[in-house]
Amino acid sequence: MASPNTVWLVGDIGATNARFGLVSPDGAILHSRTFADSDFAAIGEAIRAYLSQSGSSTTPRIGCLAIAAPATGDEIRMTNHPWSFSVAALRAELGFERLEFINDFTAVALALPRLSPADRTQIGNGAPAAGRPIAVLGPGSGLGASGLVPAGSRWLPLTGEGGHVTMAAVTERENGVLGWMRRHFDHVSAERCLSGPGLVHLYNALAALDGAPAASYTAAQITDPAVMAQDAPCHEATEMFCAMLGTVAGDLALSLGAQGGVYIAGGIVPRLGAYFAESGFRARFEAKGRLGPYLAAIPTYVVTHPLPAFLGCATKLADG
Repeated sequence: MASPNTVWLVGDIGATNARFGLVSPDGAILHSRTFADSDFAAIGEAIRAYLSQSGSSTTPRIGCLAIAAPATGDEIRMTNHPWSFSVAALRAELGFERLEFINDFTAVALALPRLSPADRTQIGNGAPAAGRPIAVLGPGSGLGASGLVPAGSRWLPLTGEGGHVTMAAVTERENGVLGWMRRHFDHVSAERCLSGPGLVHLYNALAALDGAPAASYTAAQITDPAVMAQDAPCHEATEMFCAMLGTVAGDLALSLGAQGGVYIAGGIVPRLGAYFAESGFRARFEAKGRLGPYLAAIPTYVVTHPLPAFLGCATKLADG
């Protein structure tokens, strides 16, 4: 059993930023800081920089880090960033007794049972069915997806790469957009549309279809209300993004039988606020023909907790 004075290192390492923190064994977040990945040549340098600045009187020797990459063996290579490393070598380099890496959305999935009502916002109707699977997905630098399956009194997280499933079109306009993307990419995955870069792809495709010049917008600019009010392709790209996310969320709910609810995490959707709640997301989530009533009963939530992966990493360490 952990000492009351024990602190654990946790982290959420994405393609753009690496967030590190210290937690107590009960999951309380004691400290956190965010670093830009580009400031460090290797992940070990980023971890050491955080530990040197954490201000803790107790040096952690146990840690779990969530990472935007498959984490199924000792060798980890990030999907959308150059960092690659051996977990065993990194553990020895840092002098840790225990250091684990899990997929970032596996960590978010593990956090879901720890969320309070204040840590989520429900979109649409529906109520969770007790003892049924839960799904989670979220667009950020990429698109993560995972789920939880009940196993007695515990939950088992699923580890996969669901963000890379093939994106399907529902409308003729989406057909045109995906056709444009197919001319530019070998595979048009959900992530190609539902991520920060995906928003830019949607905007560029819509501008091209309309024969309009495309500005060099970032994803944040495309979804900015002031920009959307002045630039029709930005508004349409954001609305298409929300609707397509509903399509993929509904597919994931059907695949997992996620009657316990579907959660949307990641960095993009929480920033959309009321716009997302009023978008076509929920209608598209339910638009599955004969299975519409099945999906209408499933609640969908936006995760508003700022560091859910920290909670998931703490859960992983506590469960052994």
